[in-house]
Parts: sequence; C-alpha cells; structure tokens
Amino acid sequence: MLGVIGLAAGLPVLQPAPAAAAEVVRIDELSPTRSAVFIASPAMNQVVQVQVLHPAGDGSRSSYYLLDGLDPGTEQSTWTNATDAERFFLGKNVNVVLPVGGKASYFTDWQRADPALGHYRWETFLTRELPPIIDGDFAGNGQNAIGGLSMGGHAAYILAARHPELYTAVAGYSACPDTGLATAAVQFSIMTRGGNPDNMWGPGGSPDWAAHNPALMLDRLRGKTLFLSTGTGLPGPHELELKPQLPENIVLGGPIEFAVDTCVISFERRARAAGLPLRVDYSPVGTHSWSYWNDQLKASWPIIGPAIGA
Repeated sequence: MLGVIGLAAGLPVLQPAPAAAAEVVRIDELSPTRSAVFIASPAMNQVVQVQVLHPAGDGSRSSYYLLDGLDPGTEQSTWTNATDAERFFLGKNVNVVLPVGGKASYFTDWQRADPALGHYRWETFLTRELPPIIDGDFAGNGQNAIGGLSMGGHAAYILAARHPELYTAVAGYSACPDTGLATAAVQFSIMTRGGNPDNMWGPGGSPDWAAHNPALMLDRLRGKTLFLSTGTGLPGPHELELKPQLPENIVLGGPIEFAVDTCVISFERRARAAGLPLRVDYSPVGTHSWSYWNDQLKASWPIIGPAIGA
C-alpha cells in the first residue's frame, strides 16, 4: 500500500493516501460509556487505537474530535489520563473521539516516513478514514467539532482550515494557530523527540508549510465557531496543587505558554481584521500544563457544544 514517488535523504516519499477503506478490527467496551476502537488504517499502514466517550443509550449524536499534545499516551489519550474529561462528558449527548498515539506528529500527513517517528498519515486517517467509522458505529450525525491542546490544538485549526466541510467548531487550548510564527518551535519540538522536521512538510519556508498555516487560510474558517485559550506563563493556582511538578511547570511550562500567548494575540488580530468572531479566553496566569487545559476544556464546552447541537 505504500508506494515511492521519489527519494530524499534515502527515505521513501509517501504517496497520497490510498483509496481503500479503513476497517474496524475490534471494539473493546471499557465501560457502558467508553469504548476502545482498533482500526486497520490503509493510510497509516497499521492498526490505530481510538477511544470514544459516548452516551450509554441509542440515538443520534454529534462528535467532538479531541487531539492530544506532543507526548501523547500510548494506551489511552492523555485527556482521559490527566483530566476528568470522562466524568465531565458523562451524560452529554456527544461522542468524544480520542485518537491514541501520534507523538510529535502534528496529526498531519508527513511527506516522508521518519526513521524515528514512523509512518505518519494522520490527516488522512482523521478526516477520511475515521469519520465514517464514528458515524456508523457510534451513531454520529455528521455534526463535528475538533479541538486539542498545544500540538493538538495547532493541528485542530490546520485540519479545520484544510477540511472546512467536516467541522462546525474548532478549539485550541494553549495552541498557536499561526504556523509561520510557530515554525521554529514546531521544528524544535520534533527534533527533541528524535524526528527530522524536514520529513513532515519539507524545510521551513517550503510551500507545504504555508499550505498548513491557518493564519493564511482564514476564509476557510469563516462561519465556524472558533475558540482559543492561553495563559501568560506566570504561575497560578494550579502550581500550588502540583508541588512535585512545580519546577517543570514554571521552568518549562512558563516560557512555552508565554510564547503561545504572544502567538494567540497575533492570530486574534489577524482573525478580527478578517471579520472572524474568534472567542479567546486570556488568563493573567497559567503555565503550559494539564490542570489549565482541563479547566479550559470545560470553559469551552458552552461554546463548542451548542455549535454542534450537543
């Protein structure tokens, strides 16, 4: 299923996604309202796990695709491991779709297989292969939102801009939707996980980077419900709750969140100038950490949920 259309640095260049449909290998019912779905993906050339939080009963419902950050869980999404998302969505008439894995992938289709990170065709999987399965096996009605934290929030805006027909609402928690401003940070984050960022969209400044920049595709976000949140990087109330993680939250999470905040301010200005009604929740404190993303997931739901009729 994987063809070669050229060679670069001795690595195969991945073809556009194959037309074969993905197939469900099995579904494990972890609870009456949580299922693990194992999908044989032709695009990814492997079995991919996706967990779904869903109502216990029958009936049509909308779907919220919720993406993980740079270092996702391998057995479950970090959303269910590090937050109370499962309890929060209990009783709500929505499928919460949680892909598992995707370390430093930006949930995109990479131009080339990466020797450290592997064969990434996440965009094709998430936008072409997965939605029919969610709608068919979990009574999805085609009304979708997509969101995520950090890397996942950046990816959510990219996917929404590149596939505007799929999503009615988009949310980014501590996410920078301007790929141009984030280029160096994206490259650095991939390198620190052992990957070669040139294998994703080519060298920085290549046309494929512009083709994945929501700030250059604002018209494709028009008519959608748009949400972003960010802190300033200053310690806040959650740092007092996480004493063992306090140095990491402040030393690493503080500067990262400050950079995200700068990017969000710039993106909001561009969106306002384009006439987009972007909702941004700015906090005077807050680091790049899960406690704040848990808060913002809940804060965003009164905006995201009604947009998809949930």
